[in-house]
Amino acid sequence: MPDARDWTREDTARFLRVPTADDDKYSRGVVGLRTGSSAYPGAAVLGVEAAWRAGAGFVRYIGEGRAADAVIARRPETVVSAHASGARVGAWVIGSGTDAAHRSAAATAELRELLGGSVPVVVDAGALDLAPDSTAPLLLTPHGREFARLQEQLGSEVPDERAEAAAVVAAELDAVVLLKGAQTVIADPEGHVLRVGAGTSWLATAGTGDVLGGVLGAMLAANPDAPIAEVAAAGAWLHGHAGRIAAGIGEVGGAHGHPIVALDVAEALPRAIADVLA
Repeated sequence: MPDARDWTREDTARFLRVPTADDDKYSRGVVGLRTGSSAYPGAAVLGVEAAWRAGAGFVRYIGEGRAADAVIARRPETVVSAHASGARVGAWVIGSGTDAAHRSAAATAELRELLGGSVPVVVDAGALDLAPDSTAPLLLTPHGREFARLQEQLGSEVPDERAEAAAVVAAELDAVVLLKGAQTVIADPEGHVLRVGAGTSWLATAGTGDVLGGVLGAMLAANPDAPIAEVAAAGAWLHGHAGRIAAGIGEVGGAHGHPIVALDVAEALPRAIADVLA
């Protein structure tokens, strides 16, 4: 089993900074999201909201129909386009709220173009099947069932232990793998493994993975020269900390916390960032 290191609050602080007088919306990071669908427009809203709340200076949303309308209604600051061609971003987030079984040939071609570029791509849910043979720097973010399907697609012998399994898949795909769970495991192609356990079980609710995708996109765009695995761990830790804040853990009478919804987590991100920066 590969050696695993526990990620800390202090580690996360290295990837957050207060903007200076020399910053503008581009230097703070430009995130592009090609997420959501007519069936799942909320995934687009949650990812875009999280990218803004995690400190992105500029957010582009690629999509049409219900998802695009919902994004503009919730976050009018977002630049919405029907297609990704020509969009200049620091990181992409793709796949959240989509289903590979219902993906059109045109959508597949556009996703493959992003996956063949030079910009880091956060790959979730309905785009994970396109990860093999991609050449862009990849951060894959499967939950347990999605990871099992990815293992089956690869058709190789993968260990049962989560950290070791993530490391094997990361090496095979030459990608960073963030395996979501009560304890998040991040593995890079060289076999290094990071563990993030700062969250709360209240995060086990629909849509929090979409929020995580937006956080990761913002963090990657803001830290273009940092190792993707470390940026991913910082994003996962921040997401978990926002979940704890949203659930009221640590407040008076908040030993156990309370139920939350995904948008609560996105809205708690600024408080989580302020807490870490302090």
